[in-house]
Amino acid sequence: MVVTHRLQGRPMTYAVDQLVLVPDDIDLSRSPLAGHLGVETYCLGAFNPGLLRLDNGNLLMIVRVAEALRTPIFDGAIHAIRWEAEAGGRYVLDGWPVELADIADPRKFTLYGGPWKIMALTSLSWLLPVELTPDGRKVVAHHYDKAIAPHASFQCYGVEDARVSRVGGRWLMTVCAVSPERHSTCLYSSVNGLDWVCEGIVLDHQNKDMVIFEGLIDGHYWAQTRPLGSLYFAYPPGSRWRSGPSINLAHSRDALFWRPYEKPGIRPTLDGVIMERLGGGTPPVLTEDGWLTLWHGVEPHEIVGIYRTYWSLLDRDDPGIVLKTGATALLAARPDLTRPIEHQMYLRDVVFSTGIADAGDHYIVASGEADLACRITHVPKSAFR
Repeated sequence: MVVTHRLQGRPMTYAVDQLVLVPDDIDLSRSPLAGHLGVETYCLGAFNPGLLRLDNGNLLMIVRVAEALRTPIFDGAIHAIRWEAEAGGRYVLDGWPVELADIADPRKFTLYGGPWKIMALTSLSWLLPVELTPDGRKVVAHHYDKAIAPHASFQCYGVEDARVSRVGGRWLMTVCAVSPERHSTCLYSSVNGLDWVCEGIVLDHQNKDMVIFEGLIDGHYWAQTRPLGSLYFAYPPGSRWRSGPSINLAHSRDALFWRPYEKPGIRPTLDGVIMERLGGGTPPVLTEDGWLTLWHGVEPHEIVGIYRTYWSLLDRDDPGIVLKTGATALLAARPDLTRPIEHQMYLRDVVFSTGIADAGDHYIVASGEADLACRITHVPKSAFR
C-alpha cells in the first residue's frame, strides 16, 4: 500500500524539538581555512548534520559548516573559495567579472553566456564533528581537530551533507563532493565515528543524497540515491505517478561499487504537493515493520521551494516495495525556532532531515533548519504506525 504524498493538516508537534547549534557557535579561528585567504569569512550556516552514537553513549553530529566570504565582491569581481593541490593544499580565491554573473542568491552566483547552467559558490563547506549529550539536547564538545575538509581536486569546492550509517562493525559516511570536474558522492569509513578514512568516489556526477541502509539485505549493502537531470520521460496518461526526480535504489557487495536496482523507489504522485523534487534524508533503519526511511519532499514556492520531512516503510527483504507512506509531513520548518537568529536568515520554509538515532521509545532526528542551524527532534515511534 502506498499513501499519496499530499500534505493534510499540520505536521505533528513534539515534546523535544529545538535548535542545538547555530552559526555563532562555530569558531572560525579553528577552521581548516584559517590563515589561508587574507580576507574575512563568516559562518553562513552550520546545518544538515549526519548523526551517530559514540561508544561512550553520547551522540555525534557531523555538521556541514558553510564558510562564506564576508565581502565576495571586490575589485570588480565576484569571488569563490577553492582548495588547490598545486598551491600545496591551500585555499585560494577565484574571481569572475561581476557583469558576467547573476548575484541575486547570497550562497552562489550563476555565470552567463554558456550553453549550460554554470554556477559557483561564495562559500566552501567542510564537516565538523560536534558531540552531544545522549539525548542530543546539549553540546559537549566541538572536535575541530577531527574536521573533514577537501583533500582532492574532486572536492575542491567543498564537502557537504554527511549521512552516517552503521553496518556491521564500522561507520559508513556519504558526502557530496563539489568541484568543476563532477558533483559526486564520496564515501568515508570509520571504526569509532571520529577518525575517518576517505574511500573515494562511489557515485558519479549529480547523483546526490546517497544514504546507506543500516544493515545488510541478503549479504548486500543497500542505498537510496537520487540522480538529477533536466530530462524525464512522461508516464502514460492516467498514471498516478509524476515524472521527475525520485529516490532510487542501488546495492553493492562491498559498499564501493554500486549497481542500480531495477525497481523504482519512492516517486512523486500526480495528485500530491511534492512536485519539484524529493530525495533521501536519514539512513533507513530496520524496524519490526520494515525499513523506516525519512526523506524530504519539496513543494514549489518562490526560489527554492518548501522543504518538509516525510516517512515511508520499505519491505525488509525488497526495499523496492513501499509498504506505507505517512499521509502528512513529519517535520516542517519552524519559524519560532529561528526567530532568535532572524538577522542571519537567508532562506525560509526549509527543514532537511539527515540523521537518526534509536533512543528506546523514540527516535532522535537531526535536521538542518533553514540551511542555517542544527535541529534535534524526539519523534515517538508511535508516529510511524
